[in-house]
Amino acid sequence: MTRTPKTPTRPRAATHSRPAALPPLDLARLPGLTHALADRAAEHDRDATFPDEGFALVHEAGLLTATVAPRHGGPGAGLADTVRILRALGTGDPAVALVTAMTLFVHAAEARTPAWPAEAYADLLAESATHPALVNALRVEPELGSPVRGGLPATTARRNGDHWVLTGRKIYSTGAVGLSRMLVFARTDEDPVRVGSFIVRAPSPGLSIEPTWDHVGLRASRSDDVLLDAVPVRADDVIGLAEPGAVPGARPDPATGAWNALGLTALYLGVAEAARDWLIGFLHERVPTALGAPLATLPRFQTAVGEIDTALTGATTLVDTLAARVDAGDHSAVEQAAMAKVTGTRAAINAVEQALALTGNHGLTRANPLQRHYRDVLCSRVHTPQDDSVLSAAGRAALDRHTHRDRHTAPKGT
Repeated sequence: MTRTPKTPTRPRAATHSRPAALPPLDLARLPGLTHALADRAAEHDRDATFPDEGFALVHEAGLLTATVAPRHGGPGAGLADTVRILRALGTGDPAVALVTAMTLFVHAAEARTPAWPAEAYADLLAESATHPALVNALRVEPELGSPVRGGLPATTARRNGDHWVLTGRKIYSTGAVGLSRMLVFARTDEDPVRVGSFIVRAPSPGLSIEPTWDHVGLRASRSDDVLLDAVPVRADDVIGLAEPGAVPGARPDPATGAWNALGLTALYLGVAEAARDWLIGFLHERVPTALGAPLATLPRFQTAVGEIDTALTGATTLVDTLAARVDAGDHSAVEQAAMAKVTGTRAAINAVEQALALTGNHGLTRANPLQRHYRDVLCSRVHTPQDDSVLSAAGRAALDRHTHRDRHTAPKGT
């Protein structure tokens, strides 16, 4: 069974006129948004339904366009504000946070290094002024996996007059049913082959979504399969079209990698904070008959909560500090972002696991949110860069530094 995206057809924006103003960014609304998203998160997780009303709230607060550059009428939020946003949204509903993250990353990349065709980006901003306009890059395929690990996509773009025609399948397409734009990573049928991201607007003829997402965690993200059957794309609606190896293409540039690593880590730290907060409430409310007092009064539980809180505080401080340094142009912070993802996501997962160990059956009961937080936080391991790649690169770099130091410190003649 397939279905087309639910986004209705809208008239194209007139790019010659002044675009409507984007919603003003209001970070003061974050605490309220966290609670509002949390109120429906369990329902969306249970039914695996896309949280449309959550995105409406995020849009109204100006969060979906927070990273749009000032030259385009946006607030130009940096990475420090972005990790703050994503941590708050992740505490409320990580599915909303994840699709928001993808949209924010697209706008941030365009702010740093303009690559979108001017008309296509103006159309996106005009839509963003009035309602949520969600964007994500669709890159993963059944045979290819993630292009970060190498290889050309099977999805093919064929030139037909003033259009490209795309055919292929993308899997794990986060937010697919709610996306306004899909940046489809594809190869051309030319010789030599070129690769790029083709801007597919929803809905488009030949575009359909197969509801394949049946995941343990982040069920409301609706990361379904996207099928492209001769989908037309305007000739100019392509980003970064070049021969493989001529441009980064399949692999993100260092700045984009840092945004992804720190932004997504902040999201999952938000999930862990939600788990910690529920645990604290549970320990205050749970009064065993034999004890006659809340579990929160026992030193064993106080120490355990202290361990969780200490680990999350340290990881959050690391992410916040590196994000501020990235905004300041510190290249070393960009290089350290991937390692911070390993540290931060491990802290998040361990925190929720400790909470489960402390609460036993209560934590694994579906009526309580802790089991949902655990399922969601495990998804942190999936995102690029994955732990094995980060640790391998970090190990090689450390070994290379040692070799380089030895060459410069060895006595002459040895």
